[in-house]
Amino acid sequence: MSIKRITAGVLAVIMCFGCMTACGKKTDSKDGGKGGDKESTESAAPAKKERNMEIRDISSWELVKEMSVGWNLGNTFDATGDYGLGNETAWQPNSTTEDMIKLLHDTGFDVFRLPVTWDSHMDENYNVDPEWMARVREVVDWGIDNGMFVILNTHHEEWYFPSEKDKEQDIEQLTALWKQIAEEFKGYDEHLIFEGLNEPRKRGTNVEWNGGDDEGRAVVAEYAKAFYDTVRASGGNNEKRHLMLTGYAASSSRTALEQVWLPENDDKVIVSVHAYLPYSMALDTAGTDKFDENNTEIDTLFYNLKDLFLSRNIPVIIGEFGTVNKDNLEDRIACAEKYVSLGAENHVPMVWWDNNAFIGNGENFGLMNREYPAEWRTPELVDVLIEQGKKYKE
Repeated sequence: MSIKRITAGVLAVIMCFGCMTACGKKTDSKDGGKGGDKESTESAAPAKKERNMEIRDISSWELVKEMSVGWNLGNTFDATGDYGLGNETAWQPNSTTEDMIKLLHDTGFDVFRLPVTWDSHMDENYNVDPEWMARVREVVDWGIDNGMFVILNTHHEEWYFPSEKDKEQDIEQLTALWKQIAEEFKGYDEHLIFEGLNEPRKRGTNVEWNGGDDEGRAVVAEYAKAFYDTVRASGGNNEKRHLMLTGYAASSSRTALEQVWLPENDDKVIVSVHAYLPYSMALDTAGTDKFDENNTEIDTLFYNLKDLFLSRNIPVIIGEFGTVNKDNLEDRIACAEKYVSLGAENHVPMVWWDNNAFIGNGENFGLMNREYPAEWRTPELVDVLIEQGKKYKE
């Protein structure tokens, strides 16, 4: 095992004790409850359901017009710090159940993003633990069987660092991982979407979140190409699989967006962006709790998306958005109403980040109470998301 992989493993353990950022990491949840059905992660791996589905030959531009608003299963399969199947409840107490996915569908959400961290489930030869793969597949199947579009990704992969020095091994591991994921899911139809990278960035540096530097953006483009080439060469339905391609840190900054790598002559690709806007209200826990209608951050984002991608029929999915709970429900509703309405107007599906955290001083994006039976903690906010989401189909 390389020194880099050993270091990544140590960092993963350390991470579970720290305070994590909103975009997919641990947040304190002081009223998390007793948790869900633990048997689903402690029992033997579920029986494999073979899929040989027919995949429609449609463009991603057409595909996203069938979507509206989605939901992230955050702080769950993306968690680190425990071992094996135990990672599912390392950062929050609830095991995932099909009841949760049914609630999504019945409420009106049609996109289910499943963030998954794979590194702690890979051996020194990059082979994924079969039990972990089976559990991920079980949850994917719940989404597919309940009529959802499912986005499956690689999330807190602490082993990649976009620099010239590190990129060779990074691409080796990324390629090995996506070969296995692509093989496992090659029989699924267009309702399963692969997202190659989550927020690839130079962690712990002064360019981590500001759009990156020239080197970082260029190496992230090489990562994206490696992911794309690996999936396209993997057989089955993956020749027509819709793929989400991510720029540096999945940043909404124009500098990062301008350098998102896209293949030529392939209409089955989607640009992946994360945008918690307006930042001071949406993500900054020390920021304002008020939504300012005159703030232009959301408008600027959609201007850039139209200018760079949508005007060329290149679709975009905002894979993470949301607002931290600051005891300001009316302002959160007003923000969601504007943001999702603009998403609908521009046919940009939006996927709320839910980290199963609700109160306290952390980044509390929780919407769903995941204890059985699952229910919405803030139904007024959910109602606005769904109502604005209906405009996507108008």
